[in-house]
Formats: sequence, structure tokens, C-alpha cells
Amino acid sequence: MTASTDFYNAEFARLKAILPGSHLPWLQRRRESALASFAASGFPTQRQEDWKYTGVTAIEKSRFELAMPISNGVSAKQVAAWSLPDTHRLVFLNGRYQPRWSSVGTLPGGVILSSIIEMLERDPEQLDSRLGESEIAYPSGFAALNMAFMSDGAYLHLADGVAVDKPIHLLFIASEAKLATHSRNLLSAGAGSRASIVEQHVAVGEGAYLTNGITDIVVGRDAEIVHHKLQQESHQAFHIAAVNADLGQKSRFTSRSFGLGGALARVDIRVGLNAERAECILDGLYMTDGRQHCDHHTRIDHAEPYGTSREFYKGVLAGASRAVFNGKVIVHADAQHSDADQSNRNLLLSDNAEVDTKPQLEIYADDVKCSHGATVGQLDPEQIFYLRSRGVDDESARALLTFAFAEEVVDRVDIPPLRAGLEKLLLGRLPERVKELL
Repeated sequence: MTASTDFYNAEFARLKAILPGSHLPWLQRRRESALASFAASGFPTQRQEDWKYTGVTAIEKSRFELAMPISNGVSAKQVAAWSLPDTHRLVFLNGRYQPRWSSVGTLPGGVILSSIIEMLERDPEQLDSRLGESEIAYPSGFAALNMAFMSDGAYLHLADGVAVDKPIHLLFIASEAKLATHSRNLLSAGAGSRASIVEQHVAVGEGAYLTNGITDIVVGRDAEIVHHKLQQESHQAFHIAAVNADLGQKSRFTSRSFGLGGALARVDIRVGLNAERAECILDGLYMTDGRQHCDHHTRIDHAEPYGTSREFYKGVLAGASRAVFNGKVIVHADAQHSDADQSNRNLLLSDNAEVDTKPQLEIYADDVKCSHGATVGQLDPEQIFYLRSRGVDDESARALLTFAFAEEVVDRVDIPPLRAGLEKLLLGRLPERVKELL
């Protein structure tokens, strides 16, 4: 038994009576089973292929507190600054739902938007099947810890045919160093329903802490879900996350992931096209500097015929930062007439920046249309020369080209306030004289 196993066993013994849903025997059993799974597997190591380029020794050696304070160091003004206008907003602070800062508003009939803790108190049966059986095989020790110490998160259910016209904003704020939060979001869309969700992670200050979150999404027949994930954690923080999507017949799922913060950030996105004519789009942008490390692992399973997937990720790396992109597309034997395209492009702004990119295709069907590719390079000298020849200085020319490279992903965001906020973040990285040119 390792020191980290001893620590988490002791923490569970200390906290199990006050963890959400402690009064539910089935949930307590699943928490205990998850903890046993973590004891057996531990944290992932770089000997494992999926973690070859991302070491988590710093997390393993840290002793993040698992108690869950309600609020520290956050003002209403700060919450307002992060909030997107004209949305249904749920705010979570240090892992717990905050009604006073949330603004759910009036929802269409047939929509349930609540916190996990509220659902565990009010209607726990709705969560029974969604939180997994006790014998579940956790893909990593982080997923096991999430189940064992699950604190809170968002619950969304759309009845058949319901459309939510305003975006749903899930704002997660970290305000304490040395704290671990294990959030869980459960989102489901009934047949013919649609919604757009923004999951945003921000921080107060620059302390070191751990965010370990999972978002599970079920998209029913003919339904459409657009999920935006915006990670702006402290530059000393650790962010480990998973997004899992299960797609029904003729359903449409779009994932847009933006990785901007964190000392070490890892996001696993898994999409199952589990019925005929399901479609998914995965877009992503990661921008790193200093000694940041950002890792995106995606997996798309074409399990049934006539599925379509499109994946487009870009990375901008500066300083001595490092990024990892691993995109796997698996076309299973029954998934004839699948159409899959994957692209990863990376821009290195310094000699010390490094990216490991690995696009993968596994095809077990014989009537498919699939392609994939990756590029790693620096700014085009000819483009820089073109701008210089028109009176733009070298630094400004490089900044303009970098902005244009990243903005291609931002332009795909279809929520105007979110797109404007992302453009503002991009502009914030540019010299003042460059902003005047845009």
C-alpha cells in the first residue's frame, strides 16, 4: 500500500459521514468500491501509454485537503465579471453549489437544472443509473477518486422535444490553495431536445490546488448538445477532467475545449457514436507559456453505421511549455459508411516549447471515409516578411499571425458573449500597438 493510498483511505474515513448522499446505502457502496479501485490502481504512471508524456508525480506527492469550505475570498463583483449575460447560470465555489450567486431564471417546461446535492436529497433515484455500478472499471485513478469523493456538480435533464434557447452556464470557481475538488456533471437530452452548455473553470489568485472533474453527457435520438469547456485555472493549479458523451440515433454533439490555464492540465474527451447516423464535432484550442503542461486526449468510437465525426484542434506554445495531443478514432466492424476527419495543428513560438502529437485511426470496417493529420511548425517567414514590408514591426507581425492562427478556433463558437470573451483573452496576450491594428 502506497503513501497516497493511506492518505486517501484516511481522508475517506474522516469525511464519509459528511459527503453528499452519505444517507444513501447504494451511493456509499459505490464510493467504497471506487476507493478500493484507486487502492488497486493508484495514480497513472508514464509507463502507461495514455500517460506516456504526462507525469502526475507532483499531484501524487501533494496532500490536498478534501474538506469542502463553502466560500472564501470571492466577491459578487468577481462572479459578475466571470458570468455570461443572458444565460441560465449555476455557480459552484470550491466544489459546492452557490444559490446566492446563481441565476437559473425561467426554464421551459420539461427541464430540470439543479445541483447534484439537491438531486441526492430530492430525487436520488434519478442519479442511481447515472453514477455507475459498484463494479465499474475506472479508466484512471482520478476517475475513481472522483466517484469516491464526489462533492457536487450540475444536473441537467431535457425532456423530449424541449429546446433551451439561452445557454446554460456552469461556473466553477476555485478560491483556496491546497484544496481538492471532485465535481461531477450529469447532463442528458431527451429525443429531439437541444441545449448549449458552457462549463467554465476559473480561479481567484495563483495558489496550487487540484480540480478533478467529470462531465457525463447522454444525447438522445435527434437531440443536439453543444458543450463548451473553458479552463482558466491558476497557473500553479492542477486540472484533471473527463468529458464522456453517449450519442443516440441521428443525434448531434459538439465539444469545444479551450485550455488556457493550469500548471498541469489534462482533459480526456470520449465520444461514443452508438447509434446510426450520429454526428460529433470536436474543436479545441490550447495556449501555453512558461512551464505549463497541457494534455488533450480524445477518443471517438464509431460503433454503428453512417456516423460522422470532425475533429479540429490547434495549439500555441511559448516559453518552455509543453503540450500533448492524442486523438484516437476507432471505426468498429459494424460501423460501415462512417466518415471521420481529424486535424491537429501546432505553432511553436520558442525554441524551448515542445508538443507531442499523435493522431490515430483504427479501422475495422471496409466501407469508410477517414483521414487524419498533424502539423508542428513555427511562424511562416514569408508571412512575417509580407507584414514587415507594409510597415509592421517584427514583434507586431508575429503577434498578428499568432492571433489569426488561434482565432480560427474561437470563430467557431456560436455564443456571442463567449466568443467575445475568448477574443478578449487572445487580445490580452498581444502588445498594445498590435491591438490598434485589429
